[in-house]
Amino acid sequence: MPYSPLDRLLQSKNAFFAFAGIILSVSAYAIWSDEPLFPSPAEPTGDPNTWTKSEMFAWLQQKGLKPATDAKREELIEMVRENSTL
Repeated sequence: MPYSPLDRLLQSKNAFFAFAGIILSVSAYAIWSDEPLFPSPAEPTGDPNTWTKSEMFAWLQQKGLKPATDAKREELIEMVRENSTL
């Protein structure tokens, strides 16, 4: 039975070395780079009255606070205002 193009590709040393080179370069970049590979999302800014409920939850959790899952929007805004320096 003749080999298919996929069989020949998987048996090729060039494909292995190309894959190893990609892995090596990404690893070197991650180790020696000052910037993170996957940056964290930006913190919301501005007036907390314009933030969504999920943004307020995320902001409070980043500050180490655990808001109740059933907290109302007004309660979250109050918590954000008490714990921010906006």
